Amino acid sequence: MNLSEIKEILPTLDNVEFQLENGTFVPEHFHVTEVGQITKNFIDCGGVVRTEKVINFQLWDANDFEHRLKPTKLLNIIKLSEEKLGMEDAEIEVEYQSNTIGKYDLEFIGKTFALKNKTTACLAEDACGIPSEKQKKNLIELNVNQTNTCTPGGGCC
Repeated sequence: MNLSEIKEILPTLDNVEFQLENGTFVPEHFHVTEVGQITKNFIDCGGVVRTEKVINFQLWDANDFEHRLKPTKLLNIIKLSEEKLGMEDAEIEVEYQSNTIGKYDLEFIGKTFALKNKTTACLAEDACGIPSEKQKKNLIELNVNQTNTCTPGGGCC
């Protein structure tokens, strides 16, 4: 989800809810402790220099049980961040503390923001010698030698 998308969604909501892929909700008294743009300059294993930019939201579960972040407040935080930091319209990455700081992609499902688990990947598979995944076929799609087919009463079984 891009920053522009969340800005369109927030005014339509009564509450801001985040849910992990395992079904657990981020406690409703969470805080958004950071909104910013992160630029990552790196070189992949194939020697290609790359740059990634993401908009980062950091969620924090505090002992402030009366706190409730309303959509308009989050929208104001985003607008202030855009103003002060010159943020671009990029993909949102959410940081949330569980056993360690987890990084998640963001989707919107119904009335809830879904924190989708991120995975690593090789960006230069051809340079690393990683074999391409074998194409899977259903048995019904396999070519069968039509001359060797059995029929009922044909005596081949």
